Amino acid sequence: MPLEPGSPVPPVSATTQSGERVTVDFEGPTVLFFYPEDETPGCTIEATQFDAELPSYREAGVAVYGVSLDDADSHAAFAAKEDLGVTLLADPDGEIAAAFEVEVEGGRAARTTFVCAEGQVCGLYEGVSPDGHARNVLADVLDTGLASLE
Repeated sequence: MPLEPGSPVPPVSATTQSGERVTVDFEGPTVLFFYPEDETPGCTIEATQFDAELPSYREAGVAVYGVSLDDADSHAAFAAKEDLGVTLLADPDGEIAAAFEVEVEGGRAARTTFVCAEGQVCGLYEGVSPDGHARNVLADVLDTGLASLE
């Protein structure tokens, strides 16, 4: 069972598709979407749609990160092929997935999205359809007042 809303967010440091090591700041509004695997059809839809919505997320002051158990080289190839600007975090050892209690089966994380702010989980999405998910999460973040486009 993934971390529930109200749970404290664990610290996250990981390597991105550009090879940079980053530590995620969960004080401001942040979306962390776990997806099963780079370059699979559903994951490509989800990642490219989060990327397409990225300007609106940024305008609202919301950070967005994608996470899978693929390594940074796989993320780099995926990001280059799909021209992704969204930051992808490599979790080859499953440490981030474990910290968020995301189910892992066969080396793939379950499609799970967390909305976080002020160091805690504010929203949880499980078993979602990749198509339209990025827009739905953005709408929810705006509707709940966690962020604003104004």
